[in-house]
Amino acid sequence: MDEAKKRGSDLTPLQYRVMFENGTEPPFANAYCDLFEPGIYVDRISGEPLFSAADKFDHGCGWPSFSKPIGAVTTRTDRSYSLVRTEVRAKGSDAHLGHVFDDGPADLGGLRYCINSAALRFIPEDRLDLEGYGAWRASCRVREEK
Repeated sequence: MDEAKKRGSDLTPLQYRVMFENGTEPPFANAYCDLFEPGIYVDRISGEPLFSAADKFDHGCGWPSFSKPIGAVTTRTDRSYSLVRTEVRAKGSDAHLGHVFDDGPADLGGLRYCINSAALRFIPEDRLDLEGYGAWRASCRVREEK
């Protein structure tokens, strides 16, 4: 992770705290909570695709919520704050992304990946080719019901 931290030297203090100190951004006051446009979300450090707008839903929790990842994420047990949760991390950078819970919509598999916007960068559908993510176009469409 030392190399990832070096690459993260141009992160804002909040982005750094979230990604490398396992922090959490404020609910409802983040870049992607209410964004429902076609595209994909990538790891802010490595650029690896992580989540698709097609799998995003409005949980009302104040953070972007996804039913599943499209890319390389890992999970591990998080016992901080006297809780037992499942932490989600980006595989390539090992950066903290958020947590996964089992209270997502049943019709989408029942999981809710609750992810900090600070750890993500959104690539809109019309920029996928320009930014080298054209292969992900088919997986980026927004679902009709949000």
